[in-house]
Amino acid sequence: MTKPSHDSDVAFIEALAELLNKNGLAELSVKREYGDNDSLKVRVSKYPAQTAAPVASAPAAPAPAPAASAAEAAAPTASAPADPASHPGAVTSPMVGTAYLSAEPGADPFVTVGAQVKEGQTVMIVEAMKTMNHIPAPRAGTVKRILVEDGSPVEYGAPLLIIE
Repeated sequence: MTKPSHDSDVAFIEALAELLNKNGLAELSVKREYGDNDSLKVRVSKYPAQTAAPVASAPAAPAPAPAASAAEAAAPTASAPADPASHPGAVTSPMVGTAYLSAEPGADPFVTVGAQVKEGQTVMIVEAMKTMNHIPAPRAGTVKRILVEDGSPVEYGAPLLIIE
């Protein structure tokens, strides 16, 4: 940026963080243009950047995190890997849209935790641009976790559920 600071940048970043939490997103990246050669590029994420963390913030990050939320951090990590998208049984969203767990409001969900699924069976729907896209199970197995709520926004590549 050519200007040293923008008074509205802090409010803009806080609004992005609020939007991230409100919509259940994992990450949000925005570039704000102010004019010729003047812009602000912001990435707001619930998870630390893995490429920069070992080099820059490995010594600093572990100390505050356990002190701040040791009880909160212990429960999720004990039951699942840190990044569900890296799980070999993760079913990821093929597009940006809204995830639906059933065919219509009030109907039974396509799958529940513990359900046996067959390869190709519809496990949920992702609506994008008013089109309902059926998400098939890539393999047969048991649904171990459902990672999204009905009607929640999803990003491309976001983990939807785990099938083992």
